[in-house]
Amino acid sequence: MSSTHTVTVGTLRVDDASLHYEVRGQGPLVVLVGAPMDARSFEPLANLLAADHTVLTTDPRGINRSPVDDRERDSTPEQRADDLFRLIGHVAAGPAAVLGSSGGAVSALALAQAHPEVVRTAIAHEPPLAELLEDREELRARTEEIIATYEAGDPVGAFRKFLEVANIFLPEEVLRQMAGSERDAQAVADDDYQYRRMLRATTLWAPDLDVLRASPCRVVVGLGEESGGQLCDRTSRALARELGVEPTMFPGDHVGFAGDPEAFATRLRVVLKG
Repeated sequence: MSSTHTVTVGTLRVDDASLHYEVRGQGPLVVLVGAPMDARSFEPLANLLAADHTVLTTDPRGINRSPVDDRERDSTPEQRADDLFRLIGHVAAGPAAVLGSSGGAVSALALAQAHPEVVRTAIAHEPPLAELLEDREELRARTEEIIATYEAGDPVGAFRKFLEVANIFLPEEVLRQMAGSERDAQAVADDDYQYRRMLRATTLWAPDLDVLRASPCRVVVGLGEESGGQLCDRTSRALARELGVEPTMFPGDHVGFAGDPEAFATRLRVVLKG
């Protein structure tokens, strides 16, 4: 079942950026956030949750409709956490349950560390926390190879290396379609910002585990049922071990919220009641 709701669209000016955000529905506040994924990726899930929640989505700084003043400045988890803190205050509907996926999961953890007062529950769905793994030095080196390949003018090669590190495999024709030259200017600009200003800062970020363990907000580690063997399966399980919790399983893989939003929404509602 799909639902549509009136969407309030706005822009919030913060340090060095203008944040595009969308609000739909009524009820307890849920924030859905990715990095580099923007609000469009969460739209089907947001529409479903809006039946009984106020749902806030946003384009992270530097991506799509959230331009930054200085595109040579890195997008750090701390900055993105501050952006979320300001957005939650701006919509005045908190405290919030925050579901962050991939780089957005790192943003959600950084928010839970810095501003637990605005977070009821932080759900970190498959955060790429490579620094928690024993092979982190190798992963750092491979991340630098990805960035260097992109900066050498080979976006397809960079995306191929990115997927190899993630242990995600796509058919070559799909890979070229997603990263090749037949894309619009905004998609190319978003990739540029992701590779040059977001990827390194996100994957090198290490959570303050003592702060998260003692946090007054609930921290949930989400993991896709179909993500076995992937990098974010490893990082999610490592985070869960450090926090002394079991991973909470969600339908699908790394982007299960987009692949089957109805099943994901059903599971998420159960987790939110937890």
